[in-house]
Amino acid sequence: MSSLVQSVDWLAIAPPTIAAAVGLLVLVADLFIDERHKALLGWASIAGLAAAILMLLPLLDGDRATFCLTGSPQVCSYTADRFTLVIQFLVLGGALLAALLSVTALKDARKDIPEGEFWFLLLSSAAGAALLPASRDLATLVVALEVASLPAFALVGIRHGDKKSSEAALKFFLSSVTATAVSLMGISFVYASTGTLYLTQVADRIQHVNGQLHTLTQTGVVLTLVGFAFKTAAVPFHFWVPDTYVGAPLPVAAYLSVVGKAVGFSGLILVTVVALPSYSDAWGPALAALAALTMTVGNVGALRQQATRAYSAVRLLAWSSVGQAGYLLVPIAAAAYSKDAQKAIGSTVAYALMYAAVNLGAFAVAALVGRTRALNRLTDYRGLHASNPLAALLLAFFLLCLAGLPPGIIGLFAKVTVFSAAVDAGLGWLAVVMAVNVVIALFYYLQWTALLFRTPEGEPEKHRVPAPLTAALTLTAVLGVALSGAPQLVLRFSATALF
Repeated sequence: MSSLVQSVDWLAIAPPTIAAAVGLLVLVADLFIDERHKALLGWASIAGLAAAILMLLPLLDGDRATFCLTGSPQVCSYTADRFTLVIQFLVLGGALLAALLSVTALKDARKDIPEGEFWFLLLSSAAGAALLPASRDLATLVVALEVASLPAFALVGIRHGDKKSSEAALKFFLSSVTATAVSLMGISFVYASTGTLYLTQVADRIQHVNGQLHTLTQTGVVLTLVGFAFKTAAVPFHFWVPDTYVGAPLPVAAYLSVVGKAVGFSGLILVTVVALPSYSDAWGPALAALAALTMTVGNVGALRQQATRAYSAVRLLAWSSVGQAGYLLVPIAAAAYSKDAQKAIGSTVAYALMYAAVNLGAFAVAALVGRTRALNRLTDYRGLHASNPLAALLLAFFLLCLAGLPPGIIGLFAKVTVFSAAVDAGLGWLAVVMAVNVVIALFYYLQWTALLFRTPEGEPEKHRVPAPLTAALTLTAVLGVALSGAPQLVLRFSATALF
């Protein structure tokens, strides 16, 4: 009789485990640290996230798996393969940059935000986000999704006495819970049809489902995707994004824009390409339609914000992130029609890495402007070059990357990669929709860029840049410039993101 006791591969699970453990330590330490030394909690959290990222290096030697099915060592709940490591790098790196922004924001907020709780929630969410790409069964996927999401609700509404923040958190919570409930119903349908939750077993058994259960299985496939589509802010599950980003503390909005999307897209990839490749006729057209709708609604929404410059810059970035989510969906939809699904998924990963670096950079400049202009409106960026030339140049570079224009070469290459994935899969109509949306997006990105270099109204206001904010700006700038100088690096890196 084989033993039911399994050994745990602690090295494989080290990245999310370290993030979770440091979060607990920070929460306990908060009880014993006086107000003067609360900043130490932030630096401890940053050190913990950096350690979690470093623990990815030993895992590059080869694939590892743990929590495997007894008698079937190849069927596991946790797998640290190339795809897992690339997404974990993206998630933990995004959390680290958001943490650097948070150190300054918490200092400026003084007693409005409880520091111990903030760092605990951020690290807990990052741990869940790092767990999700390694999950190889539907139960672990849902648990990871909720561990990443539940602390995020609290982070959005963490400011004491802020009605806008509380309203944003409530809207985020209610819509997310609804999407999760629909997803759980879909998973229950898939389990009823296949009798298993393991992704590889689902992929095998779902091809031989009894004909009477075919409709139930198709319904389960579509419903399962809803929860992950919500996380990616795909239309029509996007309505929470603008209010949530504006109501949340700015570092939390930056975190959601990158890490939240990484969670949603990695979940979508695992469910579609790994678990349900034989049902590509169900999820392929659905994701293609979602991609077209999402990029169009997002870019048109951002265009409307740009037309009224009294609007918040963060709200414009929120609508922009919805449009970018549409581009990210294109290669996943293309994987349903392509003979080389791995190449299509590599396109999504490449685009996600580019988007994460430059979008966090744009949020870092927004955090800098927001220190002196609390409303952070588009008009507050007029003549930024006069008060802080470097910040203006960096924001212009980040916006051009998002638009896909030189010198933001990495943005251009990422868009071309996504475009070619659609063409190669025979989705010419989707490539045309994407091309039209890229042109629409050019208008509001260039309008904002031009605003930075116009003559300022009144005396230019100098912006002092604290050390953590400087570090965040430097990291994102170095990444953006390096990748624009050698875009093949990110393309080769993402090409290794294979299952």
